[in-house]
Amino acid sequence: MENLLSSTNVWVGALIIFSMRVINIALDTLRIRMMSRGQKPLAFIFGVIETFIFVYTLGSVFQDLDNWVNTGAYALGFGVGSILGMALDERMSVGYAHLRVISPNRGALIAERLREEGFAVTEVSGRGRDGTVTLLNLSIQRKNAKKARLLVEEIDPNAFITAEELTPVRRGYWGI
Repeated sequence: MENLLSSTNVWVGALIIFSMRVINIALDTLRIRMMSRGQKPLAFIFGVIETFIFVYTLGSVFQDLDNWVNTGAYALGFGVGSILGMALDERMSVGYAHLRVISPNRGALIAERLREEGFAVTEVSGRGRDGTVTLLNLSIQRKNAKKARLLVEEIDPNAFITAEELTPVRRGYWGI
């Protein structure tokens, strides 16, 4: 075992396996996210690349099942790849989101400001636990979600904001 740990080749091989697994799982995460958003070409490309990397990496681990360093690198690569894939998905901001904003006092002001910035906003009066509220609905491109959220928070730091993924079916205004 000491011989295994002191070999540079073992650590270089493990580093390659780890790196390939990170890329493999990051692509897998992105592929699944693209599939759920209907982005078929990206899902296809990610899937093909991911499969080549997976086969090569798994083959490298299976060549020497007694080498626990490679197995550990493979497992660690899975975890890191998941986090990296999520971060890349967030950064790519492909697709659409639906934001729902609930403001007890400043809903009309928020709606007006969002419209000034090019967002289409549907404004609805409602009644919450503590009285009258304004419910704002925005269907937007994901890449604009942060901008919209920051505008809302600037006007009403206590506004309740939720977001969910959206698959457009027909028509609408996407703005900006």
